[in-house]
Amino acid sequence: MLLIESKHYDKLIHQETVAIGDLYFFKNYLVAEFNEGINITYENFDDAKTAIQKYYGNTSFGFIANRKKSYSILITDAPFFNETFKNLKAYATVTYSSFASKVFEMENHFFKFNRQNFNELDDAIQWVESHFKDASALV
Repeated sequence: MLLIESKHYDKLIHQETVAIGDLYFFKNYLVAEFNEGINITYENFDDAKTAIQKYYGNTSFGFIANRKKSYSILITDAPFFNETFKNLKAYATVTYSSFASKVFEMENHFFKFNRQNFNELDDAIQWVESHFKDASALV
């Protein structure tokens, strides 16, 4: 399911297209749909990083990678992502094939984020949102 087909689309605050794909910003999280065949590196993620920092600053946020298209991440850049996004509270991926699920499992060895994989976008959104509901209940 593409984000624009999701029941959550009406909560969209801002949409931005960067060189590597589309970013959809919500109150506490964003959904990223990256371009087919792209190899995401820390360097080419710069426009996305700038947009994320613009919308969330130092506040906690969630990130959902809706992997509808096939792309790769330069795994040796994981330490840079870990250091840059210390305020990333929940990272979900949505995969649509067993191969993509295996890629997620491999990436888990390198990224230090609270990560979970899902087969449905709405399930990923619910999981990420639950991290912010729990936090607001404590305030």
